[in-house]
Amino acid sequence: MSPTLHISDSRAAGIGRAQRLASDHLLSLQKAEGFWCGLLTADTTLEADFILLQLWMHPPRDGAWNPPTRRLIDKAVESILHRQLPGGGFNICVKGPADVSATVKAYFAVKVAGLPVDDPRMVRARECIRSLGGIQAANSYVKINLSLFGLYPRERVPSVPPEIVLLGNFLYQMSSWTRAIVVALALVHAHNPKRPVPEGFDLSELFLDGAPLGLCRSPDLFTWRNFFLTADRFAKFWEKHGPQSIRRRAIRAAERWMIERFQDSDGLGAIYPPMMYAIMALDVLGYSPDHPLRAEALRQFENLIVDDGRRGVCGETFFFQPCFSPIWDTAIAAYALGEAGRAPDLRAAADWLLSKEIRRKGDWAVKRPHTEPSGWAFEFNNPFNPDIDDTAMVMLALRHARASDPEAQRDCQRRALDWLLAMQSKDGGWAAFDADNNWQFLSHVPFADHNAMLDPTCPDITGRVLEALCAHGLDRGHPAVRRGVDYLIRTQQPDGSWYGRWGVAYIYGACFALRGLRAAGEDDREAHILRGGEWLRSIQNADGGWGEDTRSYNHEVFTAAPSTPSQTAWAVLGLLAGGDTTSQSVRRGIDHLLATQCPDGTWDEELATGTGFPMVFYLNYHLYRLYFPLLALAAFQNVRDASHLDRL
Repeated sequence: MSPTLHISDSRAAGIGRAQRLASDHLLSLQKAEGFWCGLLTADTTLEADFILLQLWMHPPRDGAWNPPTRRLIDKAVESILHRQLPGGGFNICVKGPADVSATVKAYFAVKVAGLPVDDPRMVRARECIRSLGGIQAANSYVKINLSLFGLYPRERVPSVPPEIVLLGNFLYQMSSWTRAIVVALALVHAHNPKRPVPEGFDLSELFLDGAPLGLCRSPDLFTWRNFFLTADRFAKFWEKHGPQSIRRRAIRAAERWMIERFQDSDGLGAIYPPMMYAIMALDVLGYSPDHPLRAEALRQFENLIVDDGRRGVCGETFFFQPCFSPIWDTAIAAYALGEAGRAPDLRAAADWLLSKEIRRKGDWAVKRPHTEPSGWAFEFNNPFNPDIDDTAMVMLALRHARASDPEAQRDCQRRALDWLLAMQSKDGGWAAFDADNNWQFLSHVPFADHNAMLDPTCPDITGRVLEALCAHGLDRGHPAVRRGVDYLIRTQQPDGSWYGRWGVAYIYGACFALRGLRAAGEDDREAHILRGGEWLRSIQNADGGWGEDTRSYNHEVFTAAPSTPSQTAWAVLGLLAGGDTTSQSVRRGIDHLLATQCPDGTWDEELATGTGFPMVFYLNYHLYRLYFPLLALAAFQNVRDASHLDRL
């Protein structure tokens, strides 16, 4: 029996009022079709790469851009400079330190757009870059992009040969997002472009004397790093002297692979980087600007622009979203509303979610060829890449949301359940898009320094999948559930936390690991559950909330930050899942959410709490600050109701 949960009448009334306000506001944001889609914002690298793409497609003539391009570039420049740090650099998350790659991209973009090098903002940015190691310290993708314009030595950047697509299933040992980037970029590099820049333009002032231009070999002779650096030298030799018949065959195969994945998709991979490279690839392949494929690729890319008066977290009004998040937002919103007692309001959401089930085989089927297709993507349309995490979240939402056709919903849920079971990896965990995508040695490939070459299993997704499986009838007696529980016990950190791959960071991992273990029937008196709860209580902020800095990924241990509503909600949810329903930590967490709720029912959240690529790319999900606090309040309310108290 749960411990008696005594809360004051005033707190109980506050919780009820806060839930109503948050639920009403969330429902007011639902689209007529039944879905939710909040803004998804990131850093200045997106706007900087947009200017690079304009230079590729519409280079200035006689020193002047054409007027439509000039207007867009001016908006992008303003958006970039709006986020410059006082020290001159640019960061990859709000309130984060200057990042050399982001700062090099921004400097290039505003310089090529025409900002004078003696402008104080340029001077500060240049000094910042040099203090961080110069342009040589930027990551490989920055250097690759600049090499396309002769601004970085081509022989010093990693090769991305199209022959990769001819190596059997080797391509599918890379993460789904990496293979989309690599195929499109390989097509660009195979044509060895050197696009023009304005006369006299270069970035020589960013090069640091004495710093190496290329990647350095490991001092140990036999390492994967040295192996791949040797392979890179061979690839460069092959580009010049290899049989052209094989190169042509590789280009044709890569082109087919890319174009096939345009079908029924919101662009290649439905995310910004491969969508941009796909436009460039179509260009070098000879597709004219008015060709339907190229025109559609450009249209999908430009759909990511926000230029309608809405604001990003830093106040800018022109910016790019890295992609759209409708399935994710709809699933979490529907689940939170269902937990808050608003299930009757969710029929349209259920109908829409059922309409988005993926019924064709995608890249995942290379390793699971005999599994019936199902699942959901993250975006509106990305049929080659259903997302395990999204699918689990949709399954949780469908616990509450009832579609107009109950039989169709039952069939859909059966297929999705089978698909989730099939996507379990050998280690017992679940990853984002693929199974057994864990060839760690590939992390040493020269172009793998975006920290996302692989898609290994992780505790946050594994916990959510366990929660979804158990919500649909499975229990600890099922082998997949047992293996998932064992995986979570095995991957707990020494301090009691869990690593969170897709949210910042250990709070996120602990929350969903504990929820998965709870759903699977793990006894809350077990040592790993107790240690998880104790860790969450130990990191609570003085104001009663919780916060975590993105630098947790750099330090490989929890790094404190000011409280945020989403991270406070995750901590409360984790504690409740671990059986802590009565501690002062839980009550103070709830009180923090009540005290910080805005009059319109939402919460303010400036810091990034979503993770794209750890240490490289972070995300602000603009609905996290609404539906996760609602879910935490609802969970607390439901625990209270389950205790059958007459007096609150």
